[in-house]
Amino acid sequence: MMGERGIKLAHTTILRWVQRYVPVFEKRWSRYAQPVDGSWRCDETYIKVNGRWTYLYRAVDKHGRTVDFRLSERRDVAAAKAFFCRAVKHHGLPRVITLDAYAASHWAVWDLKAEGKMPKPVRVTAAVTISGIELAAQIRKHQFKTGALPGRPKRIPDIWAAVLAA
Repeated sequence: MMGERGIKLAHTTILRWVQRYVPVFEKRWSRYAQPVDGSWRCDETYIKVNGRWTYLYRAVDKHGRTVDFRLSERRDVAAAKAFFCRAVKHHGLPRVITLDAYAASHWAVWDLKAEGKMPKPVRVTAAVTISGIELAAQIRKHQFKTGALPGRPKRIPDIWAAVLAA
């Protein structure tokens, strides 16, 4: 844009402007940001960004407002911890975190609690419910064999109870 107006700039000049004015912009922008609720729903998905597949970690509150998001090349405990640390730093501690059944997210929250960066009373919910939904989908697609379960249950709740008991 500056080149169109006949002004020649080095890329380091633009970098200095970014470093100087982004904090000012963020400070002014934060005045207009709405506070998020204490109940977060978190998940991760795989999306294509500029032709490269990356993991998108995201959290929304119960009203659908975005708490935070993170793009990562890896889907592991370290990426989940970095995501939760940033979200907590910017928005404070949540009252409830609802996670999907992905174990790395649960480990990340557990590690943060152990390190004292997240208080003990924060409840992590929906793991059992979502795991049950995923199990039902696996049974429907014949990816989970029910023959090895004790009592040979037929209904989904009975199968889920047998899986939890095993």
